[in-house]
Amino acid sequence: MSKRAIKIAAIPGDGIGPEVIDAGMEVLMAIAGRDGGFDIKSERFDWSSQRYLDKGDFMPEDGLATLRGFDAILFGSAGDPRVPDHITLWGLRLKICQTLDQYANVRPSRLLPGIEGPLKGVTSKELDWVIVRENSEGEYAGVGGRVHQGLPEEVGMDVAVFTRSGVERIQRFAFELARSRPRKLLTLVTKSNAQRHGMVFWDAVFEQIKGDYPDVTTDKMLVDAMTTRMVLKPESIDTVVATNLHADVLSDLAAALSGSLGIAPTGNLRPERDAPSMFEPIHGSAFDIMGKGIANPLGTFWSGAMLLEHEGEAAAAARLMRAIERVTGEGKYLPRDLGGKASTREVTDAVLEAIQQDNA
Repeated sequence: MSKRAIKIAAIPGDGIGPEVIDAGMEVLMAIAGRDGGFDIKSERFDWSSQRYLDKGDFMPEDGLATLRGFDAILFGSAGDPRVPDHITLWGLRLKICQTLDQYANVRPSRLLPGIEGPLKGVTSKELDWVIVRENSEGEYAGVGGRVHQGLPEEVGMDVAVFTRSGVERIQRFAFELARSRPRKLLTLVTKSNAQRHGMVFWDAVFEQIKGDYPDVTTDKMLVDAMTTRMVLKPESIDTVVATNLHADVLSDLAAALSGSLGIAPTGNLRPERDAPSMFEPIHGSAFDIMGKGIANPLGTFWSGAMLLEHEGEAAAAARLMRAIERVTGEGKYLPRDLGGKASTREVTDAVLEAIQQDNA
């Protein structure tokens, strides 16, 4: 009987992206070899700011069509000080997410064993969240423009676009995710006191559909109040749904509160599975440490576990998470952003060893 093959497009991107993606693919290959029920076939793409500087584009014209032939994408980072950030983001990461309609961005945050976050006395019992980010429209719809450039009356506008279909599908996704978690608690993040059209609409859709989920407890918070709640009452939070911009900001705060941006994963999901989903660490390109061998690969490993789970390999995903947690719990090989001195290679080797030693 032939094994199932998961086809992964590896896009390292910029900065430390190649370092962590190489480590991530090595770990995923080890998991496949350890579990034995599936194989991984991967192809690496040089789509990056360097390609843009060399060739004038981040990917070839048929790049997105090429990606549709894969089951999943493992992405490193986008951002290069030689290229304006908005050009990089819209030319690479957002181009993939929006064209493939990966509308559900899922960002788990929790304190892993052995990791102390900045909140005194808070443990994984109090800080275990999932933030669901609308990933296709809202403040990142790309609608707007600039006129009269360079003149005193110059105007720049970005228009947040909310559609009923876009709002309802992400909120229903968040309800289903909250329903699958033990606490069955969902918080809607809004700013409808100030943004009286789009955000009032966002709230109204939530009120209209929440009756379909009577087993899920809900509450609502203004985004500024939510930042305070995350710091002062982390135990009151479980699943969160927010707009593209609000969740982008809140999830970075969540990562910092769980120990470091370097440990946090992301899944850009296409729940309908008619296009590949993309998984990535949230830490960015970190050019200041590029090439030094000290990048934290744990966020990529966790993203890899999310990839495996999305692809139906729950046992393999759980094995990878146990290996990550064993390494952080033992504390011998922690990267510098988590208070240790281990190199990328040493952290990777420790996780590989933990995979082989896992007998669960």
